[in-house]
Amino acid sequence: MCDVVPCETDVGPVGMMKMYGNWRSAAAFRVRIALKLKGLAYEETFIDLDAGDQHAPEFRKINPQGAVPALFDGDGPPLTQSLAILDYLEETKGGVPLLPADPRERARARSLAQLVACDTHPLYVPRVRNYLMEAYDLPKERMMGFVRHAFETGLKTLETRLSTEDGTGRFSQGDAVSHADLCLVSLWVGTAIFGVETAPYPTVARIAETCLALPAFAEAHPKRQPGAPAA
Repeated sequence: MCDVVPCETDVGPVGMMKMYGNWRSAAAFRVRIALKLKGLAYEETFIDLDAGDQHAPEFRKINPQGAVPALFDGDGPPLTQSLAILDYLEETKGGVPLLPADPRERARARSLAQLVACDTHPLYVPRVRNYLMEAYDLPKERMMGFVRHAFETGLKTLETRLSTEDGTGRFSQGDAVSHADLCLVSLWVGTAIFGVETAPYPTVARIAETCLALPAFAEAHPKRQPGAPAA
């Protein structure tokens, strides 16, 4: 059980957080970026979603939803849901601030983040795709059309807002990285995986490329994580 559930011999060095994630998880990607931007030590355990590790009883004790990420920070139950984890890190840890101090700017950054994490990402996660294919006998090609539609809807809204609203700067909200950028990049990286056309979204592309040039984003990239395919 100690292979999955943290125990006295499996929590890593004192002060180091332990995260359960997966290389291709957009939600784990967001949290990984925040941890690196804030300079926080963590150890990540790979949960093989393809093999069904998320359904194992040991992992369900960590997160009954059977989803990643799950983050342990000292005593207490694990933290789940990426946006909740991002808020926790912002409110309890030092390092680079990832939300603006101004209330309206902070609300806009959170709005952009939620557009991705709450309204777009949930539509194409594996458990939704698999259910729709099995329950409605959808062939994979039709399912992929649905996935691309979900991406395009989110990207179109992001592009419209980021290209027209005064708050946009070098990044999604002004000239500093915020939660909005962590979410934007987690969506953007998925476009290559699912074959989504990106030419209609130049503002989103500019911000994503600016972010991915930063070391924390590059180091947290899905393709650089354990379990990621070599090609």
